[in-house]
Amino acid sequence: MSAGPGVGIVGLGFMGRTHLAAWRDAAVAGHANHLVAVCDQDPERRAGRFVDAGNLSARDASEPLFDPEIVAGCRTAAELYARDDVDVVSICTPTDSHVHLALAALEAGKHVLVEKPVAIHAVDVERLAVAADVAAAAGRICLPAMCLRFWPGWSWLKETVDGGALGGVRSAVFRRLASRPSWGQAFYADAGRSGGALFDLHIHDADMVRWLFGAPDAVSSTGTLDHVTTAYHYAAPSVAGGVGVVGPAHVVAEGGWDHAAGFPFRMSFEVIFEGGTALYDFSADAPLRLARDGELQGIELSPGTGYDGQVRHLLGAIARVGVGEPARLGATVAESAALTCMLEAERESLVRKLAVTLT
Repeated sequence: MSAGPGVGIVGLGFMGRTHLAAWRDAAVAGHANHLVAVCDQDPERRAGRFVDAGNLSARDASEPLFDPEIVAGCRTAAELYARDDVDVVSICTPTDSHVHLALAALEAGKHVLVEKPVAIHAVDVERLAVAADVAAAAGRICLPAMCLRFWPGWSWLKETVDGGALGGVRSAVFRRLASRPSWGQAFYADAGRSGGALFDLHIHDADMVRWLFGAPDAVSSTGTLDHVTTAYHYAAPSVAGGVGVVGPAHVVAEGGWDHAAGFPFRMSFEVIFEGGTALYDFSADAPLRLARDGELQGIELSPGTGYDGQVRHLLGAIARVGVGEPARLGATVAESAALTCMLEAERESLVRKLAVTLT
């Protein structure tokens, strides 16, 4: 059996280790790939020694995710990119390095999975989108890590909206709340680099709004960069359902990371269809439920997370382009550029305290 693409991870903070585990678990599940190299400035991390932190999972820090006798530890991304046995790269560094590192990886002939936000300025994401199109013509893929699109429950919501099984959507409300990340505190506290919770946390639900209903005509945001609530306005709101139908009259997303330390991470949605109400609560034993016909029933979901889903999706796309087929990506850098434009409008709305029209 083929070992599959050789994987390199750039950045071994919390998100880098999350990617690393997702690649490993994909291989265990039969999606062939193998870890070849990692890159981090910290020699302890390069040796596989770290203390886990995060709001989605916890691992035994005494159990390394890779064997440093087998996996090369690189000091620089250029060193990792120069390796012929690295076919695909996960870029999991601070946001303000994403575009530079992704451009260099594409130039080196690698497939790329780049963490979100790709950047906090649309002009920078657009530069990468142009390079991604050029790379695609040469059979190389650049996938932005919009993991929510691949998350069980949220992917169900997309299929249900598009398929119309529950009729049109009357209302959609999304919430994503947390305390500030305990890792990389200096970076996350610098909104000029991280974009605050607006760009680093709320981005997931903003992307979901666009993915489900298309681009809104205007946005109204209130709060701060660290805790924002946005209403999305469509020029001719209706009951939305199916491709090409305008968005519903009530679409709201709240995101914030200003809760006190110890507050449990929460992500949820409530979507009212003509034929029922779908509720998702990440912390519940049965995360997805559907209220209809006087009953509240659980919806069975596939195991895993969006991190698992996105690496397996990328592996499938790599396999397709390898035999001359279209990649059929579930997220593109061009979509990330358009999303960043919308988030810039939300940031402007916060400052001006007015609705901002998207052009």
